[in-house]
Order: sequence, then C-alpha cells, then structure tokens
Amino acid sequence: MDSGGGWGTPPFDMVYCIIGYWRVHLESRKFLTRFAWLSIGAAVITIVLKATAYFLTGSVGLLSDALESFVNLAGAVMALAMLTIASRPEDEDHHFGHSKAEYFSSGAEGAFIIIAAAGIAYTAIERLINPQPLEQLGIGLVVSAAAGVVNLGAALIIGSNGKKYNSITLHANAKHLMTDVWTSVGVLGGVGLVAITGWGPLDSLVAIGVAVNIVWSGIGIVRHSVSGLMDSVLPDDELKLIRDKIEEILPEDITYHALMTRQAGARRFVSFHVLVPGKWTVEHGHVLLEKLEVQITQLLPNMVVFTHMEPLDDPASWSDLTLDHHHDNDLLESKFTPFDE
Repeated sequence: MDSGGGWGTPPFDMVYCIIGYWRVHLESRKFLTRFAWLSIGAAVITIVLKATAYFLTGSVGLLSDALESFVNLAGAVMALAMLTIASRPEDEDHHFGHSKAEYFSSGAEGAFIIIAAAGIAYTAIERLINPQPLEQLGIGLVVSAAAGVVNLGAALIIGSNGKKYNSITLHANAKHLMTDVWTSVGVLGGVGLVAITGWGPLDSLVAIGVAVNIVWSGIGIVRHSVSGLMDSVLPDDELKLIRDKIEEILPEDITYHALMTRQAGARRFVSFHVLVPGKWTVEHGHVLLEKLEVQITQLLPNMVVFTHMEPLDDPASWSDLTLDHHHDNDLLESKFTPFDE
C-alpha cells in the first residue's frame, strides 16, 4: 500500500503480523511434499505390479498401462521438486515468492500424459499389425487390478489435499493418477473381453481408445498451467467476495476503481485504488486502506492486497484504470508544490 504513514504505528504493527503469518503459512506448505512422496511410492508399486501383469499375459494393453506408470513416476518426481521450490519465501531475486513453480510441474505433467498416450497408441498399433496370443489372463488381471486400487487410493488422497491447500501441482498429479486408474479400467475391460470372446485385436483397440482418452486429460492440464502462467484473474466467486467486502467497508462518499487480480500458484494478488476526499489527511486515508487490506486478506488463504489512495476531485485520479495508463505530465508538474515551500 502506498498511502503513506509512519513506521511503528499500530496499523503497521498489524500489517507486520499479517506478513509474518503469510510467510510462515507459505513456508509450512513444505509439508505438501509428503503427497509427492506418496505419488512416487504409488508409481513404483504400480510399475512393479503392471510390469508383472504384462510379463504374465503378454497383453499390449497391460504394457501400455505399465508404461504410463513410468510417466506417473516422472510426474511425481517433478511435483516433488516444484513443491519444494514453491514453498520457499520471497528473496532478493523473487520479490513475489516462488509459487509459480507449481505451474511448471503441472504443465510438465500434462506433457508427460500426452507423450505416454503417444507411446501407448504406437505400441497398440504395432501389436494390432503383428498380433500375439495372450496368456495367464486371470492372474494378470488380478495383479493389474491391485495396481489400479493403489493408484485410486493415492489419487483420492492427493486430490483432496490439492483442493484443500489450493495446489495446482497436487491437483494435476491427482488428475494424472485418476487418468491412470481409468486407463487400467479400460485395459482390464479389454483384456477381459479378449478372454471371453477370444478375439485378440480387442486388446489393442482398447489400448488405442485409452490413449485417445488420456490425451484430452493431458491437454486440459497443460491449458490450466498456461492459464496460470498468463496471470489469469481470480474466479468469479472470489471476485464477488472481494467486491462485497470493499463495498461493505467503504463509506458512501468513498469509491474505488482499477480492481485487478491474479493468481500465482497458491497466492492470490489483489490491487485497487481508493478515491477519497482531497481534504483528507494522509493518516486518515491510511487507516481506511489498512482496514481494507486487513479484512480482504482474511477472506481467502494466501491473499496479498495492494491499495493506492487518490483524491476524488482530481481528474488525474480517473485516468489510471488500466496497466498502461498515461498521465498529463505538464498538468501534474503545475500541481506539484515542493515540500520546502
């Protein structure tokens, strides 16, 4: 906030408390890495189970399922690295913290899914052209089903905590794991149909269908990551909360404009201008802006609020509604009075 004020005053003490809480809360997000470790563990277990199922049956569907688990492992390792970086507090080179690191993990996870889909489709088409008989289907299906249960449990735990702690990395990782679960369901269905019908090509056709399905999931995750990197505004419901709180606090003769928001990982950034009567003292306006910042910060987790105070009766106050606003420098110079006069 650039409304002025003295250091050490009660409003500043309150702001320091909020900033201190914010930093401690963000640093505490390091514990989210435990969910990345859970994903890594689930990936290793499912790789072993699915590879065993493939070697028992020779099913290309089960092979495609096993290959996707390697992608899960790569995604989980990437998630671990990015969650560790994102939890770091701001420093001299990153004044707004490292939260956006989560978008790299999410984008990479989406790309991994698409690459896995391409590998699955290639393997399935090759097996469709050169079919091979399937063996020991019963045991293979049981082993693959067990791997699916492992992934389902991990996905539910990681997904619920991704939503709870507003982590795009955990959300993407959980979605990836759920994609793997549905892949397993599709593959098990395909192999089961082969066992019932005896028609081998079904195995490959189901694997191709699975590949097409998970491509869409990967594209969705990549689009979400790109949207975050492009500084998209906060969701409509959160914007309404912010607007309602501002209008609740401001007196009738005070207004605001230039409300801008963006999200960077778990952090939400809000900025706006408050227009007050020109006769107000800086201290008077400062107290109002502090009240706005404190109460808006408490609306949602990890909220950072910037405010700017302007005089209602100055035309220049209404010319800065966008990022690329332009002031009349000559007019501003004519109004400026040096402080020593």
